[in-house]
Amino acid sequence: MKAGNLEIKIFDTRQEMGENAAAAIADKIRELQKSQEFVNIIFASAPSQNEFLASLLTEKGIVWEKINAFHMDEYIGLPGDAPQAFGNFLKVKLFDKVPLNSVWYLDGNATDIEEECKRYAALLEEYPTDIVCLGIGENGHLAFNDPHVAFFDDPLTVKQVELDNACRQQQVNDGCFATFADVPEKALTLTIPVLFKAKYAFCIVPGEKKADAIYHTVEEDIKEEFPSTILRNHPNAILFIDKASSGRLKEISSYSQA
Repeated sequence: MKAGNLEIKIFDTRQEMGENAAAAIADKIRELQKSQEFVNIIFASAPSQNEFLASLLTEKGIVWEKINAFHMDEYIGLPGDAPQAFGNFLKVKLFDKVPLNSVWYLDGNATDIEEECKRYAALLEEYPTDIVCLGIGENGHLAFNDPHVAFFDDPLTVKQVELDNACRQQQVNDGCFATFADVPEKALTLTIPVLFKAKYAFCIVPGEKKADAIYHTVEEDIKEEFPSTILRNHPNAILFIDKASSGRLKEISSYSQA
């Protein structure tokens, strides 16, 4: 099925969803590696990505040495070794397990946050994004572009944001933090335009807590109040969901069957 340009693939389980997303992304990596020296990929960091990341490691024929890796957001102020830090999450789940050409980390403890934003923006300019692997938040955010700071025409590439309460509560719901008060109030995020500039977008969103967000992604008007709706305008985007996160789609009759 499709919603606008967005292709939607629904699977019975999280595991099937993750395996199929990994297979599709691996196919695209292998395809691109036939025609270009390096492939530049931005990864999301969240429990929603666990099955996909584990499955991607089992894919054959990926030349990891020809991949430059980025991540799309990072908390400000966590200890450098905190397991909740998104760079550390991806380091454990993927980056330390394969021989990547380069890994570029956002530093949420930089002494000058504005300069850190500029540094990472320059790297993204130097390594134009081929593939973005992303999720959708319970509040519809992409990366940490919560509705109040999500701008489809954002002039910035990387920026500092204050997280909204729904976003911070999600981190508790996901089991990443014990209490709401433990979740940092601020973070660094890639903006929506730079995520949208990726040639190919693969969005992986399991779980019943995401059912409302998936419904809004498909059904709402494309507007910043629901940041994930912009995916319907991307020329090469696929949404991978499981039975739980797709639960409310049966209420919609307007999306087309592909």
